[in-house]
Amino acid sequence: MKKIIQIGWKDLRVIFRDRAALILMLLAPFALTVGMGLVTGTLSSSGGGLSKVSVVVVNLDQSTLGNALVEVLKSPDLSQLLAVEENSDATAARAMLDADKTAAVVIIPADFTASVIPQDGQATEADIQIEVYKNPSRQISAGVVQSIIETFLSEVETGRIGGQVAVAQLIASGLVPQQQAAQVGMQIGTRLANERSNLQTLTLNTSQASVSEEPSFLMYIAPGFALLFLMYTVSLGGKTLLTERQEGTLTRLMTTPTGPSQVLVGKMVGTYMIGLAQMTILIAASALLLGLRWGDPLAMAILLLTTVAAATGWGMLLAAFSRTPGQVSSIGMAMTLLFGLVGGSFFGGTLSGVIGYIGMLTPNYWGQMGFNTLARGGNLQDLLPVYAALLVMAAILLVISVSIFHRKGLLQR
Repeated sequence: MKKIIQIGWKDLRVIFRDRAALILMLLAPFALTVGMGLVTGTLSSSGGGLSKVSVVVVNLDQSTLGNALVEVLKSPDLSQLLAVEENSDATAARAMLDADKTAAVVIIPADFTASVIPQDGQATEADIQIEVYKNPSRQISAGVVQSIIETFLSEVETGRIGGQVAVAQLIASGLVPQQQAAQVGMQIGTRLANERSNLQTLTLNTSQASVSEEPSFLMYIAPGFALLFLMYTVSLGGKTLLTERQEGTLTRLMTTPTGPSQVLVGKMVGTYMIGLAQMTILIAASALLLGLRWGDPLAMAILLLTTVAAATGWGMLLAAFSRTPGQVSSIGMAMTLLFGLVGGSFFGGTLSGVIGYIGMLTPNYWGQMGFNTLARGGNLQDLLPVYAALLVMAAILLVISVSIFHRKGLLQR
């Protein structure tokens, strides 16, 4: 095992001493990402290029508390977080949600204010029935909208109780008639609810805005470019194997106690380490310099490990079928472009139809799907099918590659 790690570590050091290779591995994909961000305008927008959370509000109440909730959602304090659209048709609003045109739909029932605020000076049980419909593909954004609504209702309940206490005190004092006391109590409760709700949403805005916005174009295209250049990088691993055999250094290595299997596995480990280092640096740089947020760290780490494993399998298969380092370079570049096209790396998303099915044979397809899932708030469980597909791909390709290497006698002493 020690010899295998040493061979892999040697290949990693050689690659990272090559300036031309570093430019293609690291600088090129990052520069393309920044360029696309500048062209599309997502890089210069607020919040690290992330868009506002869209929400459609249907206010059927058209009374004190219903209007107050709409004002809270459209307040200047939440203007950088929410993009609120009012609609009078609940059915049409839900249709927008089904069409993935909004993150959430909030429906305020017609009797909302009447069910909360006492109208006759008597304490009543509130029957709050505000409906929040959440888009399952925008879990984080919809969850924040729900959190704001729940906070509002909590503070309204506080104000309602305060208003009922005021009504009881006014009636008991006998200083004002019962009907007038009810009106004063209603005003106190409404004002208290509104003031406390506004105060609470200010706190919510500052604490939730950093994790609640919808993924921007950069969140999709950045991993796409990283995956695109990953395929080029893994082809270099196979190229070094053929180059060393052509130059005779591999033959001299075989004269040492190091066995052929150790050499082959060491080369695979080296290619894997190079690809993993490349992806890790690019993802970390995107997070630190562009402010992109990649979600669950554990899910992200496993996605990197499995994606690079599948890409390494393709790199080794290319080396097994090639006869010269030149063939690896030319075919590797063609493979990089083809996989980027059918795997969706150029578009920041997976494709459908026949091309989509072909793309499922590439690490780009599954890697892009995994990154997009994380960008939308997915977790480790959501990515299990992606992990499984990448691991199966890696296992099959590596087994085929080893069989071809042994059949061709590439590592014979």
